[in-house]
Amino acid sequence: QVQLVESGGGLVQAGGSLRLSCAASGSIFSIKAMAWYRQALGKQREQVARITGGGIANYLDSAKGRFTISRDNAKNTVYLQMNSLKPEDTAVYYCNADITVVDSTRRGFWGQGTQVTVSS
Repeated sequence: QVQLVESGGGLVQAGGSLRLSCAASGSIFSIKAMAWYRQALGKQREQVARITGGGIANYLDSAKGRFTISRDNAKNTVYLQMNSLKPEDTAVYYCNADITVVDSTRRGFWGQGTQVTVSS
């Protein structure tokens, strides 16, 4: 069994910063891409940032220059550093990881989500 546990969400004023973390644990053989998604109230879930196993990152246009995704492969953890936050960044943030389990099953796993609220 695999679990992804997120932390680091909260309430912050516009212009502030937050750092999200997502740690994967369980019967993991390997992890390929890891990503952060968000879903605002009444909107569809969108990918905010993604990082490959080799460390290549890409971002949602509105996140470029403000957010940085990184990972610690030894800890099976992905991070999202969010700076210059705006009220429109308010959403539930989810991490996703492409994981091969020890029985060779490979699929995407999701965290439970963490709320980020940016006040104006």
